[in-house]
Amino acid sequence: MNTLSYTQGRHDTPLLTQCIGDAFDLTVSRFAEREALVVRHQGLRYTWQTLAEAVERQARALMALGLERGDRLGIWAPNCAQWCITQFASAKIGVILVNINPAYRSNELEYALSQSGCRWVICADAFKTSDYHAMLLELAPGLASGWPGELACERLPELRGVVSLAAAPPPGFLAWQALQARAGEVSQAALATRQASLRCNEPINIQYTSGTTGFPKGATLSHHNILNNGYLVGESLGLTEHDRLVVPVPLYHCFGMVMANLGCLTHGSTLIYPGDAFDPLATLCAVAEEKATALYGVPTMFIAQLDHPQRDNFDLSSLRTGIMAGANCPIEVMRRVIDEMHMSEVQIAYGMTETSPVSLQTGPDDDLELRVTTVGRTQPHLQSKIINAAGNCLPRGEIGELCTRGYSVMLGYWNNPAASSESIDAEGWMHTGDLACMDEHGYVRIVGRSKDMIIRGGENVYPRELEEFFLTHPAVADVQVIGVPCARYGEEIVAWIRLHPGEGTSEEQLRDWAKARIAHFKVPRYMRFVDQFPMTVTGKVQKFRMREISMEELKLP
Repeated sequence: MNTLSYTQGRHDTPLLTQCIGDAFDLTVSRFAEREALVVRHQGLRYTWQTLAEAVERQARALMALGLERGDRLGIWAPNCAQWCITQFASAKIGVILVNINPAYRSNELEYALSQSGCRWVICADAFKTSDYHAMLLELAPGLASGWPGELACERLPELRGVVSLAAAPPPGFLAWQALQARAGEVSQAALATRQASLRCNEPINIQYTSGTTGFPKGATLSHHNILNNGYLVGESLGLTEHDRLVVPVPLYHCFGMVMANLGCLTHGSTLIYPGDAFDPLATLCAVAEEKATALYGVPTMFIAQLDHPQRDNFDLSSLRTGIMAGANCPIEVMRRVIDEMHMSEVQIAYGMTETSPVSLQTGPDDDLELRVTTVGRTQPHLQSKIINAAGNCLPRGEIGELCTRGYSVMLGYWNNPAASSESIDAEGWMHTGDLACMDEHGYVRIVGRSKDMIIRGGENVYPRELEEFFLTHPAVADVQVIGVPCARYGEEIVAWIRLHPGEGTSEEQLRDWAKARIAHFKVPRYMRFVDQFPMTVTGKVQKFRMREISMEELKLP
């Protein structure tokens, strides 16, 4: 009888039963004078003790605004010290932090604030091409003439006010420094009483997932969800108070606020933000000048650093570990990260916002082949299985949908029980929508999204397999594969290809090279050479947008 595609993670490391605020206080008591946070683009450095003072001040100030346990507080800003301080402060007082994508425009902003029922928002003044103040004034014109905290807005009925990170915000906005001054209105005893009343299974964070259709859904996560996920990710990496982690990924996403912020909090490690958004040069500078031991990023970030013309000017030898996640991790890129960036212990992590996020991870003792061909094994205290369309667990080696169950599965989608029940079944399994297979040792290989699988002439083609194949060509730096409609075969294959700087090859040459090495039905019918791919702010490739562009260019219905 074949072994089924089901595994359960180890249980030898107990789960944390604290709330985030209590875990923060414990770390401060252990490592008070060690460096906790370095924000290079703001010129700010905090020890755990000085960070604790900033967090406590912010927590009391938020209480002074009238924010109660269970209220929602939006944060709409790129990476900065205030983001981290607000995350820890809101957790201390049981206020649910609503992460708002820095790339959101007014329609998306209105939906997130309204659907979550935010009472206050903390915002930057602007980021890239977005004027945050102008968008908020468009949605809530009364801000300009009202007193902070007394907003009455028809489109955002629960919103009471906006805190701005600008030095001199427009009338009606409460300045960050003015907010800090209100901390004196709330005693330390009142803060301690509030913190002591919290329970770890209560919601503390809402993150809106970026769907390709319809409105985003607010994944609702508890202290228990995200504190333990950050902790166990850090345990796998072997983090200690001596580690220094560079964080170029956005804080509004689980990669930044959970795997980085909470991973370092639970281990006393140092957080280093190289910039307000990813920049390869700033990241390389941060690693070299701060003597970082760990680095996070999605594959496109690592590729940008590896291919940067000044990379050889930086000493990256202090690095030992890190995580590559958030998208398919090409084999050749992983090998270069290990060889050229000295990250001998780098790991792959896999998951989704709804699972806090990591559910599978490679380990420090896994050999190179496993670290570059799989996403590892089931994380501690979790279960994984791979099922067919009927919901039955498949034998090892067969491809089906990956499902996750355990402490990390979200509480549900905020105020959306129908969507919650569609994603989490009656037995508590989160259905990921990802196609995967599990080997005899429990290692899982992701072959693509179920919706991304290409069926050409009755043959299943997995984009991930093709992408890794093309990355073995010396001229190819990155590649994304999609399917487009075809009257004859059902679907045809399109490859978007980005070449290494200074490299040149033609579509005909690449096709001939592929024909000699893979089955004919896997060779892309169309190839498109590009300098970049459509991306989300987190660095994830938007394949649905690539499909739309390809169909327009090829004049397909």
